[in-house]
Amino acid sequence: MSKEKKIITMAEKAKTASRYIASLSSKDKDALLHRMAKLLTERSDFIQVENRKDVEEARKRGVSNALVDRLILDDVRIQGMADALLEIARLPDPVGVMDQFKIRPNGIQVGRMAIPLGVILMIYEARPNVTSDAAGLCLKAGNAVILRGGSEAFHSNTAIVEVLHQALQESGFPKEIIAFVPSTDRDSIHTLLKLNGTIDLVIPRGGEGLIRFVDENSRIPVIKHYKGVCHLYVDQAADLNMAMELLVNGKTSRPGVCNALETLLIHEKIAEAFLNRIEKELRLKDVVFKGCPVTQKYFPQAESATEEDYFAEYLDLKIAVKCVSSVDEAINHIEKYGSNHTEVIATQDISVAQQFIRGIDSSVVMVNTSSRFSDGGQLGLGAEIGISTTKLHAYGPMGVESLTTKKFVVLGEGQTRE
Repeated sequence: MSKEKKIITMAEKAKTASRYIASLSSKDKDALLHRMAKLLTERSDFIQVENRKDVEEARKRGVSNALVDRLILDDVRIQGMADALLEIARLPDPVGVMDQFKIRPNGIQVGRMAIPLGVILMIYEARPNVTSDAAGLCLKAGNAVILRGGSEAFHSNTAIVEVLHQALQESGFPKEIIAFVPSTDRDSIHTLLKLNGTIDLVIPRGGEGLIRFVDENSRIPVIKHYKGVCHLYVDQAADLNMAMELLVNGKTSRPGVCNALETLLIHEKIAEAFLNRIEKELRLKDVVFKGCPVTQKYFPQAESATEEDYFAEYLDLKIAVKCVSSVDEAINHIEKYGSNHTEVIATQDISVAQQFIRGIDSSVVMVNTSSRFSDGGQLGLGAEIGISTTKLHAYGPMGVESLTTKKFVVLGEGQTRE
């Protein structure tokens, strides 16, 4: 059998399995999630042995420390993967939930019922935890999933899927509910993206290049975000100690993730005081500043920021800085350079905060809290399967409810239409 035919057959089996899982009860799905979580922790050593192969290969290729950090699985992170599955199990089952019925003038009752999407194709890079998160969320929402991870995490992903398949088989369920593409060449992606009669939705997670490739080549609807150019605006009415904590956490806790800060906007009236306050703290953490002329006036060590710097998603210990004259200028800057991901304001002025919330079009807008909370788990979704900045169907971090759609249900007593 050719490689293309194997991929098509795998997808067709996933389609068949999707009808099976759509009929499972909440009790059965939650029991399966618990079994998966238990096996992840029990087989943690096996997963870490395979994961080390990926990490060693990445370091040999000279991959940045931030990207290597995305790859690493240790006891804590594997426990986190298991905990995410348990959190998903605790969530209400969205499948079968009915909106309140409305009675039409002719007496028919019209409502809508949440149903699974069917088969979801996940194409992702670097983070092996996506494997279990995606599988768990799709399962909870009654969907089958096809997982196509990147070459940099191939050994890790293969090991995690082996554990998830073990849970399915021990529970008496078909392993095709969680399909895994055992290939990292792009031919497999081309084949999958043509299967619009079999696959219902594509969710790419990774670099901008991958996401644009998927979007440009898919015959299937795509949920996506290209990049996370996240901003922190420090208003003249900000608590500067709080603002510094938000900046340090948002930029340095995990610089290689999409909810890390990439641009700092500072009201010019507090620019000198704030830059003096943060300079030592961020220099100790090796953060490189790319600043506007006003920034360089108060912070001579900053490099000159270019137009490209304000569009950049660094995913590294670098940050672009610009001083602005008002919240309106901050909003306009974000509108031009942002990516509709996550924006933060630090201010004690409620009216300015409200203006920022109303004026920003991004999928997540925050007041006086870290951009690092822009995450499905932190926002109460249990775990996220991705972040959408496309607005259609879903906007922002996507949890289990975003993996369903709705059908109309109409109840009558013999009414006919003239």
